[in-house]
This record gives sequence, structure tokens and C-alpha cells, in this order.
Amino acid sequence: MSDFLQAYERMIVNEGGYKLHTVANDKGGTTYAGIARNRWPNWPGWSYLDAGDTPPAEMVRGFYRSNFWTPLQLEEVQSQDVARTLFDFAVNAGTGTAAKLAQIVVGTTPDGKIGPKTLTALNNYDPDLFLARYALAKLARYEQIITRDSSQRGFLLGWLRRTLKEAS
Repeated sequence: MSDFLQAYERMIVNEGGYKLHTVANDKGGTTYAGIARNRWPNWPGWSYLDAGDTPPAEMVRGFYRSNFWTPLQLEEVQSQDVARTLFDFAVNAGTGTAAKLAQIVVGTTPDGKIGPKTLTALNNYDPDLFLARYALAKLARYEQIITRDSSQRGFLLGWLRRTLKEAS
């Protein structure tokens, strides 16, 4: 089955590593290691950062495992590449959105929750074909975002690069 740490190491690079930063027009506000303060204001790592310290790496890994990997049941996905790209997109767009797009690709009911039917469909789907179709679904999603809110256009190139990287 799929390995969280392998997927995590690639995702944390996509999120810019263990850095604290604020980017103009980023609705997440200040982020550390990709954890957005506006979205996760109660994450215990903020107390470390507010005190001028660095949160333990295990705290960051635990955050991602419990909020993204486990809810999508990615340890049950047979293809490491499929699990990795689902995980990475969940971090970028949320678990519900990541699950719905995957369900659309594999032909199960797009309810935003990975259950037994979706897991079976994912595990029976050709991984290379899934990666390609999932990448196209993500691109369509990004196009919808910038059509709705042009202030997000500045993120498009990064989203495209990330999508192409995760499709390979």
C-alpha cells in the first residue's frame, strides 16, 4: 500500500519547505510549511512561530497525516503515484475537492468522501491514465477559480507547474 512519508516529502517541496511567509492575494494568509493560518488558526505550531521558534518537523508531518492523508484513506491506495497526487492536490485544494475530482475520473459518485467504492475504483484504474485524467480535471478546476476571482490569476503558473509535476 501507499507510503505517507514518500508522498509527504514531495508535497512539502511543492509547498515551499519549512518556511514562514505571506504572499499577496493568498486567501490562506500567513503560511508555514504550507499550513495556512487563516484556514488552520488553532494548529499548535503557531504558538512556536509566535514565540520565534520552529515547530518540530514531526508536528508538521502529523498535521498533514491527520488532516489530509488519513481522511482520504490513502494508505489503502495501491499506487504510490495515485496516492501522492491525491494527497498533494488535497493539500492545495482541500480533501473534498481532491476526492470529488478523483471520483469523477474513476466514475464513482462525486460526494467528496473516499469510501470502499471509490477505493476499489481507484485501485482498479490504470495509474498512468488516472494521473493524466486527474491532471486535466485539476486544470479545469484552476480555470474555474480564476474565472470566478481574477485576483487568483497570479497563482495560475504555479498551479500549472505543480499539476504537471504531479502528473509525471
